[in-house]
Amino acid sequence: MANDTVVFHPGQIVPASGIYRCDDAGSHAYESTDVKGHRFPPLPHGCGGTGWVLEKAAAHH
Repeated sequence: MANDTVVFHPGQIVPASGIYRCDDAGSHAYESTDVKGHRFPPLPHGCGGTGWVLEKAAAHH
């Protein structure tokens, strides 16, 4: 994970729609598709990280 990567914690408001992944570098790619304005879900069982990081922002047309 890059030093400038922003980690969002469960329960925080999602700042931008997109696909977020567990910040545990060793995890098995736990992902969540989240919508701007909603709250981040709890981390899945097996994710050893502390929060969610943006993997891919949603495209807006």
